[in-house]
Amino acid sequence: MIEDLKKACEVMQSGGIILYPTDTIWGIGCDATNEVAVQKVYELKQRVDNKAMLVLIGNPVKLERYVVDVPEVAWELIEVTDKPLTIIYSQGKNLAANLLANDGSIGIRVTNEEFSRKLCEMFQKPLVSTSANISGEPSPANFTEISDKIRENVDYIVQYRQQDKNKAMPSGIIKLEDGGLFRIIR
Repeated sequence: MIEDLKKACEVMQSGGIILYPTDTIWGIGCDATNEVAVQKVYELKQRVDNKAMLVLIGNPVKLERYVVDVPEVAWELIEVTDKPLTIIYSQGKNLAANLLANDGSIGIRVTNEEFSRKLCEMFQKPLVSTSANISGEPSPANFTEISDKIRENVDYIVQYRQQDKNKAMPSGIIKLEDGGLFRIIR
């Protein structure tokens, strides 16, 4: 695992994109602060860049670096959730501008899965985490379902967990609203 972590960090530090296991499904990732790298992910996914992608961090303490205001309800949701949960915050900061939605919002998930958490810690920046598929196609439930087009067009493919055949599920998604209200999206 250590060699995978080192190589993935090297690739992202140089602006490359990776294919890696997350706490949910396999993801395409890059440095979430690098606009050029983020644009490469949009192009690979054939996704319009006004459809925001989410960010993965390894520790909830880092939220305040990337969100203008973290409402109290967010801390409560993170603490009580027992499944991967992406929270959409109203205004992101210190991230690639093309990663934010048109209204400035950003989806962030704190990962507890071993590899992706260690990757976030080692890289010391947030990671883009978007499903490893072309937009509009089904999300792969495990590594074997990832298309050749995706595999051939990333700069590094993590070896860790490629043999895992368990069917992974996407995260839940909650959008925080004004006044401490939230809306369940998925």
